[in-house]
Amino acid sequence: MEELDMQVERIELLIEQGDMLSLEDYLNDLNISDVEELIDELPEHGPLFLETLSIKRAINVFRILDFPTQERIIKKLSAPKVRELINEMPPDDRTSFLSELKGDAVKRIIILLSPEERKEALSLLGYPEDSVGRLMTPDYITVKSHWSIPRVLDHIRRYGKASETIDVLYVIDSDGKLIDDIRIKDVLLADPENSVEDLIDNRLIKLYADDPQEEAVTIFRMNNRVALPVVDDQDIMLGIVTIDDILWVANEEYTEDMQRFGGTEALDEPYMDVSIFQLVSKRAGWLVVLFVGQLFTASVIEHYEARLTVALLALVPLIMSSGGNSGSQASTLIIQAMALGEVTIGDWWRVMKREILSGLALGVILGVLGFVRIGAWQAFTASYGDHWQLLAGAVSLSLVCIVLWGSLIGSMLPFILRRLGADPASSSAPFVSTLVDVSGLFIYFTFISLILKDVVG
Repeated sequence: MEELDMQVERIELLIEQGDMLSLEDYLNDLNISDVEELIDELPEHGPLFLETLSIKRAINVFRILDFPTQERIIKKLSAPKVRELINEMPPDDRTSFLSELKGDAVKRIIILLSPEERKEALSLLGYPEDSVGRLMTPDYITVKSHWSIPRVLDHIRRYGKASETIDVLYVIDSDGKLIDDIRIKDVLLADPENSVEDLIDNRLIKLYADDPQEEAVTIFRMNNRVALPVVDDQDIMLGIVTIDDILWVANEEYTEDMQRFGGTEALDEPYMDVSIFQLVSKRAGWLVVLFVGQLFTASVIEHYEARLTVALLALVPLIMSSGGNSGSQASTLIIQAMALGEVTIGDWWRVMKREILSGLALGVILGVLGFVRIGAWQAFTASYGDHWQLLAGAVSLSLVCIVLWGSLIGSMLPFILRRLGADPASSSAPFVSTLVDVSGLFIYFTFISLILKDVVG
């Protein structure tokens, strides 16, 4: 923090003195992450920083900024700088930026592109919004299977600078169909007498342009790759996706899931950049749904209220919280397992069997604790009357069934949502808790009515 303060002071002094040459040298010597922090600290000077930086470093800084900052800065940059920045930006980063812009702003940026870059940008923007096609870059190196190792190395020297990465080379046939990929390490260590065909191992992992980005995150997570090829339905190679883009997607997915877990719609911008109106609109929908759910809870209590004693009503929070908590636990575990690729839709039956056993065991544990609690309270206060054993039994059985029911609801709801094409994270903890609260009360009051029917009303 002290270092950042010193950098801010130095920058402000150079700007105040009008020493742009020293400012340029100073900014170009900093890490791009340091420049990004300076833009956060001195947002009014963000456009000046990008105007001052060399174009390569300006691009590297611009690509790691959040979208609201990018949009604010691009509006204040000079037209020549915008043109240079957009044309030199890597295709995948440019696509990500353009996809966030609205209407006329996209047109104004597209016009600044060269004919070749414009064609490329429009092609990438033509893929569905959350597809792998939006992430890919067409800057990669391809080789042919019959090429010799020396020819491959010459090819890399000639075209490597224009490639997003040279860690992996892609073997294609004469029609552009992807055959395999080979690592640069294998090429460098190969005998010069060998050909590309000798390096092919037929262990190709590929992505399809229309695949969901979430699926790409899972594939990268399960395989030790810095880049993966993207093909169409005929296996014609279209581009590559690199690990840096996947990390951004994974971070966005994680952020959205965390927000949905809390019972709110995902925020499209950083919290501090979201207006109060947007913040309210994102949260109001779920709050209304949860409120309506709690209205049903109140209705159930009111329906049975006349037949219940104060002691029975006092135990309602205990019952509701146990069911809601078990459901929230199960939902969170399954959603996380889905996100990590540990569980698929086809595993629903195995998950259900596991949750029946674990829910039953957890219910028994809480049921015993509930019985002990009522017994201990009765011993000291006698507040439950002569029929406290029946009451304790009803509460214990209720807890077993409610915890079991909560575990089943919480674990199965993500599968149902995934099957319907919705985001499993929408089965947030508050939603599951509210759903189990209502059904849990029916279970509790049913046991009370059956076991204590000759005692209560």
